[in-house]
Amino acid sequence: MKPSTQKDIRNKLKEVLDPELFLSIVDLGLVYNIQIEDTTAIITMTLTTIGCPLFDTIQNDIHKAVLTLPDIKEVKVELTFDPPWDYDKMSESAKTELGID
Repeated sequence: MKPSTQKDIRNKLKEVLDPELFLSIVDLGLVYNIQIEDTTAIITMTLTTIGCPLFDTIQNDIHKAVLTLPDIKEVKVELTFDPPWDYDKMSESAKTELGID
């Protein structure tokens, strides 16, 4: 079994949708960093707003998606607001989907 890569984890995170916008957290630019330490994936991310009440839902969806990788046994989600999220972090497809130029 080949070990999972950051790209493998990022692809899994593309399956995780923001519950309000129905776009992936990757396309929204919420994922800042992915690290792998042994069998643990460490995901540093932000939210579109501080105090977002849907973080628990997003975090649970991250765990479900990433733990489908056979060699990942634990997922840690680290929340940061530095740097703060803004529209420039979104992919072009997400901006188009939301009608943002």
